Amino acid sequence: MTLDESIASRLKRDANGLFAAVAQQRGTGEVLMVAWMNDDALANTLATRKATYYSRSRGEQWVKGETSGHTQYVHSVRLDCDGDTVLLEVDQVGAACHTGEHTCFDADQLLAPER
Repeated sequence: MTLDESIASRLKRDANGLFAAVAQQRGTGEVLMVAWMNDDALANTLATRKATYYSRSRGEQWVKGETSGHTQYVHSVRLDCDGDTVLLEVDQVGAACHTGEHTCFDADQLLAPER
């Protein structure tokens, strides 16, 4: 799949052609994970509504849940004002984090909210 030029022209990519993608739970706004995308991964996500990312360690595109069953159905995708990050509003099925946790932000709270 090819990313529409009107979208591609607005993206700011790193030296490897990647940009950040933030997955957020629809309805609650909970941040589930941060991953990387390239143009092909974004094009696939927009066409299928299945969250598709780019694995830097494997050097390939992957569809969230393809092997684990922990899928993300994408309701909306927004581009930030700088063009270097996309925000995916998703319905998460199962764990979002590769550790098996619901969110990748459950492990270490570095600063607690003030009371």
